Amino acid sequence: MRLRIRSLTEMRTLAEVIAGFLRAGDLLILAGNLGAGKTTFTQSLGAGLGVGGRIASPTFVIAREHPSLHGGPALVHVDAYRLGAAEELSDLDLDSELEESITVVEWGEGLAEQLSQDYLSLTITHSGGADVEDFDDEDPADDEYLVDEERLVDLTGHGERWAERLGALTAALAERLPGAEESGAAESGPADLAAPEPPEEDG
Repeated sequence: MRLRIRSLTEMRTLAEVIAGFLRAGDLLILAGNLGAGKTTFTQSLGAGLGVGGRIASPTFVIAREHPSLHGGPALVHVDAYRLGAAEELSDLDLDSELEESITVVEWGEGLAEQLSQDYLSLTITHSGGADVEDFDDEDPADDEYLVDEERLVDLTGHGERWAERLGALTAALAERLPGAEESGAAESGPADLAAPEPPEEDG
C-alpha cells in the first residue's frame, strides 16, 4: 500500500501503529532518499515498543540494541548506509538475535533481505522525489535536517508472517490516518498489459 504522509506528526503515528503489530523475530527494511525521515520513524517505533535508550543515527557504530522496558523484545537498530555488500551485513551476526528481537535496518534494501523471508519493507520519499538540499551525507540519518512536508510511504509485506497481519495493519492505518492511503498505487502486473492488436485480414 502507498500512504501520503502529510507531516512528521503523521510519520510518528504511522510508526506507532506499526509498532502495535510487531513481535519478536520481525524484520523491517527501510529505504528512501536522504532526509526522508527513516530515523524519525524508528524513534517513534521504539517509543511505541517501549524500549530504552535514545534512538539516533547509528552510522558510525552500524548497530545498536535497545532493550525493552517492560519485558518485550529488544529493538535492534541497524544503519547499512556504509556497508558495501551483503557479506558485510552478515559479518554483524544479526541472525543470532533476529528471532528474539525486532530488527530495523535503515538503507537495507538489496542487503537485508537475506536475513529472513518474512519482512516488512518501507520506502519513504519526499513527494517531490529529491534528497533534502544541503543534507550532511556524513550523517545521513540526522533528522535535524527534516522539514515538515509531505512524504510518500510504500509499505509492502513479504512472507507468511506478514500475509497474516497485513490486512489488520491496513485497517488500523486507515483508522488512525484517514485519507492517507493513495488509490491506484498497486504495482502493475501481467494482467495490466494491453493485449496485442489482432492482425488485419486480407481482402
